[in-house]
Order: sequence, then structure tokens, then C-alpha cells
Amino acid sequence: MAFYDLPKDERNTLVAQISREVMGDIIHKRNKHLLQYCADEDTYIRKAVYLAIGKAYMADKTLLQPIITSLNDLLAEPDPKVRQTAVNAAGEIGKYNFEAVVHFFDTGLFDEHHSVRNAVIGSMKKMGEKNPIPVIAWSRTYLHHEDKEIRREICHGIELRGRTHPEDILPLLHELQYDKTKRVRWTLVHVIGQISYKKGCLEKVMIDLVTWENKELVTDAIAEIIDVHDRYKDFSYYTQAYVKDYIEQYITSKN
Repeated sequence: MAFYDLPKDERNTLVAQISREVMGDIIHKRNKHLLQYCADEDTYIRKAVYLAIGKAYMADKTLLQPIITSLNDLLAEPDPKVRQTAVNAAGEIGKYNFEAVVHFFDTGLFDEHHSVRNAVIGSMKKMGEKNPIPVIAWSRTYLHHEDKEIRREICHGIELRGRTHPEDILPLLHELQYDKTKRVRWTLVHVIGQISYKKGCLEKVMIDLVTWENKELVTDAIAEIIDVHDRYKDFSYYTQAYVKDYIEQYITSKN
């Protein structure tokens, strides 16, 4: 039976069991339960594992080294679901101690399986929200990597921080404005749109965007900003009509 097919009280019992057995494995240097749960087909079972590891670390920092040792073993497993869970668990720790787990992202970013690479992106998002300085510094080291997928993943991974603090990631986005790869360019435009629709963000995005040299990309980005305020109208701070007028007036004032 799938995790969310269980009644709430049974889900809570299962989560407590997973946490107890996973931490027992980590403390006693074994992997029986860890491998079982990390390889589970149900994504919510795997999520229970990495959340339990993150909570255990926050409750007792002396568990860091045994946790890292166990996650290193998981990262070497052939099953991508297991490696994915290891990266997600590292992301939970990286929200507070990025330096201790950075090697998981250095490795996961180049994993052969997309689900592990996506776990790196997801971890970047949650870590960047809580612990942005080291995450952004690390992201910059891969910003111009020769592999276009690495550049795209880095661009995507810094998005969530930009929704609350666009000024933190706009310098990195600015550096990607002349990237010739279609997927990277699409992701860049997408991220600009995504960081524009929350309170206080549109103004910061436009102040930076009008300084960009690639005017063709700027035109596409502005179109995306306007469109996203319709697609996400229930969540946007401004109406699409206001955004259109604001952008037109702002650009006119700069010419």
C-alpha cells in the first residue's frame, strides 16, 4: 500500500519506524534498513528517510560523521533511487552546514541518472533558501562549465533563492546571457520570469535587466515576465496589466 493510501495515524507510525530504523543503521554502521527504504518505489518513503536524517543531524550534531559515512556508501550504490535519496539527505544537512556535504553535489551533478541530478537541483533550492552564501559561491564555480546540462542545472538550482532575494542570483544570471545553448537560454528566461512575480522582486529584476547587453534575450525575458504574471495570477503580487504598464514606463524612463 502506498504511503498516502495509509490513514494518517498509520503514516505517522511508519515515519517513526523509518526514522528509528534508519538512525539505528547509521549509528551501528550497517545499511539493511537504509537500503530497503532508500530503494523503495514510493517517493514518500524515500522522503521520510532523508527528512529523518536531517532532523537527526539538527538534534545531535555529533551524528554528522556517521551520517556522512552512511551517505557516502549510499552514493556508491548502483540503484539511482538510493543515490537520489543520499543527495536529498545531504541537502537537508546542507541547509545548515553546506561545507560538510558539498562533495555530494559535486558528485551528484555528474550522475548518469537524471533523478540524481534533479536531486542536486532540488537540494540547491532548499539550501539556497536557508544557507545562500556558500551555495551561491559553489554555484558560480560551475556557471560556465563546458557541459551545457551542468550550466542549465545550476541556473535552475538557484531559482528559489531568487524568488525572495533576486539581487543574490541576478549577477549569476547576467553571466549566462550569451549562452548559445537553447536549453540553457530557455532555463535562464524561465528563471527570470519565476523571480519576478513575488512582492518586491519585479523592481529589482528590471533594474538589473535593463543593464544587460543581450537585448534579444532581454526582450524574451520581459515577455516571460509579463506572461508569468498571467500564468501565476493567483500568486503574483501585481496584476499583469500593472506589470505591462510598469515595464513600459520604466524602459521609457531609461531611454
